[in-house]
Amino acid sequence: MTSIRDDHVRVHFRLETDEDGWPPASVESLWAVDLGDGTVRLDNTPWFVRGVAGDDIIRVKVDHEGVRWAGETVRASENCTIRLIVVKDGGSAAARQTVLETFHRLGTTGEGIEQFRMVALDVPPDADLPRIRKLLEHGEAKGWWHWEEGCVTAVWQATAAA
Repeated sequence: MTSIRDDHVRVHFRLETDEDGWPPASVESLWAVDLGDGTVRLDNTPWFVRGVAGDDIIRVKVDHEGVRWAGETVRASENCTIRLIVVKDGGSAAARQTVLETFHRLGTTGEGIEQFRMVALDVPPDADLPRIRKLLEHGEAKGWWHWEEGCVTAVWQATAAA
């Protein structure tokens, strides 16, 4: 995510909770750049929202209290959102930072959150997708983390067949 500037706004997404109570919230708010035409460009990686990624252009509706609510995706960025629950070392800050640094070397950005021992990765289309997938699968097999696809592209999905 870039540094927050005056043109940044919060966009709220309603979340559906599954039978296990996940995600642990009914709304997630993300930073976005207001494009001035009823749309925003997402400027951080979602923790829980499915189907969106950083740099997606989203239509918003502003309610009577001035809260921006996400609508449909106007233009997908071709970025992917991958989330990990870090198990190694109890998901410590050091373990999460190591995960971020390791994936950063493969072309991703992201951030960690202590409360859920999570790392959320923003994976641009020019990142090393095959190596990222291999590392995700290797780390899960080793018991370092569990991972899920929050938002993926056809190019990402093709790495599963490779």
